[in-house]
Amino acid sequence: MSLFINHLNEHIGEEVEIRGWVYNKRSSGKISFLLLRDGTGIVQCIIFHPDANEEIIKVFETLTIESGVIVKGKIKKDKRSSIGVEIDIISIIKISDSDDYPITPKEHGPSFLLDNRHLWLRSKKQNAIMNIRSDVIFYARQFFQEREFLCIDAPIFTPAACEGTTTLFETKYYDDKVYLTQSGQLYMEAAALAYSKVYCFGPSFRAEKSKTRRHLTEFWQLEPEVAFMNLDEDMELAEDMIVYITENVLNKREQEFKDLERDIEPLKKIKKPFYRLTYTEAVDILHENGFDDFKWGDDFGAPHETVISNKYDKPVFIHRYPSKIKAFYMKRDPKNDELALGFDMIAPEGYGETIGGGQREDDHDTLVKRIKEHNLPMEAFTWYLDLRKYGSVPHAGFGLGLERFVQWLTLRNHLRETIPFPRMMDRKMP
Repeated sequence: MSLFINHLNEHIGEEVEIRGWVYNKRSSGKISFLLLRDGTGIVQCIIFHPDANEEIIKVFETLTIESGVIVKGKIKKDKRSSIGVEIDIISIIKISDSDDYPITPKEHGPSFLLDNRHLWLRSKKQNAIMNIRSDVIFYARQFFQEREFLCIDAPIFTPAACEGTTTLFETKYYDDKVYLTQSGQLYMEAAALAYSKVYCFGPSFRAEKSKTRRHLTEFWQLEPEVAFMNLDEDMELAEDMIVYITENVLNKREQEFKDLERDIEPLKKIKKPFYRLTYTEAVDILHENGFDDFKWGDDFGAPHETVISNKYDKPVFIHRYPSKIKAFYMKRDPKNDELALGFDMIAPEGYGETIGGGQREDDHDTLVKRIKEHNLPMEAFTWYLDLRKYGSVPHAGFGLGLERFVQWLTLRNHLRETIPFPRMMDRKMP
C-alpha cells in the first residue's frame, strides 16, 4: 500500500510504501537513518544493519540529497517524532540520482536562494509557508461560499487603470493595446449590481518601481463586493473574514507554524472587535511618536504603518482618509467632502497594510467629475458609468493582498518568500 507521509500515523504496525526524495541521511554504528520527504511531511526511516540484507545497505550508501526513492517498511510509533511515527525499512529502490544538489545546510544569501527558487521550495520552511498559503486561499473561499457569495472571474487584460496610470503594464493586443490588471474591483462592481454578493480571486500587476520588502510586481488579491453595503459594514465583513481564516489555519497548521518558529500566541488574539481609527487619529499617533514632519493629507508609508501597528495587539482599521490621496472611484464622506469613505486594515506586529477597501461612488455625474479630475480616458469607462445609470445603489468592497496576509501570519521578513515564484522589479526568473 502506497501512502503519503501525513497519513502514516493512521496505519501503525502496517507495512507500507512511500515514494519521495531524500531530505537527509546519516549513519551511527550499526544504524542508518534516512529522512524522506514527499511534500506532505518528513519521516525518519531506519536501517538496523544486523537485520538488513547487503543490498539495502548498498543502495543507502549511494543515495544523495534529493535522490528519488521508493521505500517499503513497517510503521511504528515514535514519541520523539513530530509526526509520531518512524519507519523500519524493508527495502529501498533508487529511482534517480541527485548529484551536487546546490542548496546545502550552510547559510545561503537571498539572491542565491531566489536564483534557485525552483529548488528552494523543497525546504522545510518553504513547505510550511506554501501549506499555510494554500489553506489561507481555501478558507477564504470557504468563508465566502458559506455566506452565499458568487465567485466571478475578472479579466487580466483591461482597457484602463483602476489604481493609477503610473503603475500600468502595457501590452500589445492585436492591433491595439491593453494593460495587465491592477485589480478586479471595477468588474466586481458590475457583478455585485447583478448578483448582490460576489468576489474574485486572481493575480494583479503593478509596475511600481519599488524594492521594499512589502512589494511584488505580481501578486494575488481576494476582492469581494457587496450591493447596498456601507463603509462600516464593509469593515465588519473584512473583520469576520480575517478572524475566520486565521482561526482555521491555526487549527490545521500547528506543525507548520512550529517549523517556522512562529510564536502563534499573537495570532490567537485575533478576535473581534478590531481597533478602529480615523485617519486624523492615526496622524496624531505619528506626531506623538516622533513623525513631526508628517502633514495631514500625506499618505502613510511603511514606517508610519509600522509605528501604528506596533501600538495594537490586533489589526486596526484606519478609515476616512483624505480624498485627494484615494482613487477616483472612492465615495466622499457626506459630512466632510475632504474625506473618502475608505479604509486600510493594518496588521499587528509591524506588518502594515493588508486590506484596502471602502464605499464606491454611486452617483453618475459625480463619478464623471472624478474621472476628469484624475485625467483618465472617459471612453474606457463608459461601461463603468453605465452601472450608475441603470439601477445604481450604494455598494462597497475591499481587496486582501494574499502575500501580505501570509507574510504576517508566517512572520516572514520579505514578501518574496510567500509566493512560489516571485516577480519583482529586478527579478523575473525562474
